[in-house]
Amino acid sequence: MFVLYETPAGYAIFKLLDEKKLQQIDNLYLEFETPELANKVVKLKHFEKFADTTEALSAATAAVEGKVSKSLKKTLKKLVSDDVQNQLLVADAKLGSAIKDKLSLQCVSNTGVQELMRCIRSQSESLLSGLPKKEMTAMALGLAHSLSRYKLKFSPDKIDTMIVQAQCLLDDLDKELNNYMMRAREWYGWHFPELGKILTENIAFIKTIKLVGTRDNMATTDLSDILPEELEEKIKEAAEISMGTEISEEDITNIQNLCDEILSINEYRTHLYDYLKTRMMAMAPNLTVLVGETIGARLIAHAGSLVNLAKHPASTVQILGAEKALFRALKTKKDTPKYGLIFHASLIGSASAKNKGKISRSLAAKASLATRVDAFGEDVSMELGTEHRAKLEMRLRLLEEGNMSRLSGTGKAKAKLEKYHAKSEVKVFKSGEDSTLPIGKKRKLSEGAKIEEIEPEVKEEPSDEPSAGESSKKKKKNKQKDLDASTDEVAHASKKIKTEDEETPPEEGAEPQSEKKKKKKKKRESQAAQPEEDEEEPAVTEVPETPTSQKKKKKKKVKEESDDS
Repeated sequence: MFVLYETPAGYAIFKLLDEKKLQQIDNLYLEFETPELANKVVKLKHFEKFADTTEALSAATAAVEGKVSKSLKKTLKKLVSDDVQNQLLVADAKLGSAIKDKLSLQCVSNTGVQELMRCIRSQSESLLSGLPKKEMTAMALGLAHSLSRYKLKFSPDKIDTMIVQAQCLLDDLDKELNNYMMRAREWYGWHFPELGKILTENIAFIKTIKLVGTRDNMATTDLSDILPEELEEKIKEAAEISMGTEISEEDITNIQNLCDEILSINEYRTHLYDYLKTRMMAMAPNLTVLVGETIGARLIAHAGSLVNLAKHPASTVQILGAEKALFRALKTKKDTPKYGLIFHASLIGSASAKNKGKISRSLAAKASLATRVDAFGEDVSMELGTEHRAKLEMRLRLLEEGNMSRLSGTGKAKAKLEKYHAKSEVKVFKSGEDSTLPIGKKRKLSEGAKIEEIEPEVKEEPSDEPSAGESSKKKKKNKQKDLDASTDEVAHASKKIKTEDEETPPEEGAEPQSEKKKKKKKKRESQAAQPEEDEEEPAVTEVPETPTSQKKKKKKKVKEESDDS
């Protein structure tokens, strides 16, 4: 069993004399307390020395990346040709798998191997007898310097440092420009105060002062290259009636020198902004499309790097830059802030006040995804950013229009509401179907006919244009109802008369009560027979009398009969 040990000077291959020592990890350090004990456990078989620092650097970078370098490949080929059956103990598992794939050599990497490597490192000077200590230290120092220089040169994480520095410088330049502009306005305002109110744009104001000087030269100076005609006329009119104080030539010279500084800083700022724009489009194109160059650069600068920003969740990206307000809200138990640096993005600026919170949350979620694609994606393009920006613009349009509650699938047309028509049906339980006994055909038919007779007539829904047969039936039913009502009234009236007769004593020569009762029965029978005859008659086209008129007639007849009796 062989051990691969890497040093700054070269590759050393040791042979493990006692394989059982690898199983006793806890007490393994006791076997390496002295050089004599260490030589009893492992023995140096081969040492491959690096030719120069470049070879050492290439071997170190290959080991870090888990690859097999050329010098290691040559060394291991000799080992494989000599001892095929032996195993190789490797400190790095990735390097072991690479050796196994290329040279088909069985490699072992576990905690026991790590402990063995530690013990060999403690006694490396005595085990590697051919190398003096000074040479080993010089090789280690040279390799450390070259490796650190290589990492700084080719590290992709350090490229966004340029973006961070450029953005910080841009913010500083903006502050300085604002201070200088304010100073120039106040300084020249003593001489010509009306100019500051007419010209609100800073650069135009500074160029006008630089070109004109004192207000006395305003009438003779041509300002068409800087200002439009309307503003030029206003300024010349204001210069004639100005309330400002007179200043000397030395004063106006110093003011013009300040204007030169402002113009030079403004020009440098434009160049720096163009540089920042190109760097952002190269480093984070998707984030730049979503939030813009300035906001994207500020987010990266606040997080520290693009990778750090990609590790933040969307909720943190949303409030990045508003930490003071967040902790103050958490301390006082009030509402937390809805946005931080992301508030200055164009999408949030175009939203109304009630929709800014929703759009900032959506934009932070999409910006977090875009940052991860920019930081960890292999083929970086701006397709994801443009697609998400289109979705956010559509969502903002829907929020502003207030169509979020629209029914899906209906489009712009609203869903039609149909009326509900209830159908009245009367169902009767058929007792014949409930029986389990065998029933003959005749009995079934008779029971079915009986059930049909029992079932009441179901009222049909009225149609718009009724037929002639239906109209005649309706008339018959109405007539039948009127007759029933009249019979009830007659019966009620007869009962009333009867009570009156019982109360009054019978007169002389009057008929006995039994005969009166017989006459009343006959009348009732005749009246009850009348409706049956009317049903057999054909439909009468005459308009039936109203029930109130019939009631009056019946009452008159009853009174006449009572008088006759």
